[in-house]
Amino acid sequence: MIFENAVLGRVMALDGVVQTTERDEFIYHEMMTHVPLLAHGQAKKVLIIGGGDGGMLREVSRHRGVEQITMVEIDAGVVEFCRQYLPNHNAGAYDDPRFKLVIDDGVNFVNQTDEKFDVIISDCTDPIGPGESLFTSAFYEGCARCLNENGIFVAQNGVCFLQQDEAVNSHTRLSHYFQDVSFYQAAIPTYYGGIMTFAWASQNPALRQLDLATLQQRFNQSGLHCRYYNPAVHGGSFALPQYLLNALAESPA
Repeated sequence: MIFENAVLGRVMALDGVVQTTERDEFIYHEMMTHVPLLAHGQAKKVLIIGGGDGGMLREVSRHRGVEQITMVEIDAGVVEFCRQYLPNHNAGAYDDPRFKLVIDDGVNFVNQTDEKFDVIISDCTDPIGPGESLFTSAFYEGCARCLNENGIFVAQNGVCFLQQDEAVNSHTRLSHYFQDVSFYQAAIPTYYGGIMTFAWASQNPALRQLDLATLQQRFNQSGLHCRYYNPAVHGGSFALPQYLLNALAESPA
């Protein structure tokens, strides 16, 4: 369902839960894309799982060095619906010649494809109903399998104050397939409960620990102009609240 709101603009809700709004979607999409892409530094092939509203595609396409953007969406109708009713989200990115749409289940794709990617972005709903499979070990194992060396996986992981178990479960499962697993955060007003958490996983801890000067240089060279993201926010986003650190430390290996 999409409706108009005087403050938030067009709002998309699924099963009564707000998924995205025109007013603040830029925060979510900038942090889900520019953090892994600038941390990687040389990403050529990017895989988006979900993301039918087009916002993730829009932000990835702003990176001139990216040569191929593959989106795997389980429902072609979602893409067409959002192209028609949320045109500001994709801002014409669906017409980018680097873009390829695959209609498939995300778990199936990452476990069957012969392609390798530099960055994988899982723009999934919460781990209930159709989105549940994108939080499973089968999905995480498949993502690890089809990442290049120094590849980075990120995924939305809910609002940790209210959905702490979600982060703990993701951390436990991802740790079986990746050497470095952590989380980063962003304040997105639409999502009730505080700061939203994003999962981060790679085989190279150094990618998460880049100094500000390196990030600033890459950002300057990218030509990006952002409304939320900047290199200082990038670095600071990995500072996690103590209650989440405690929960992760107590989680089973």
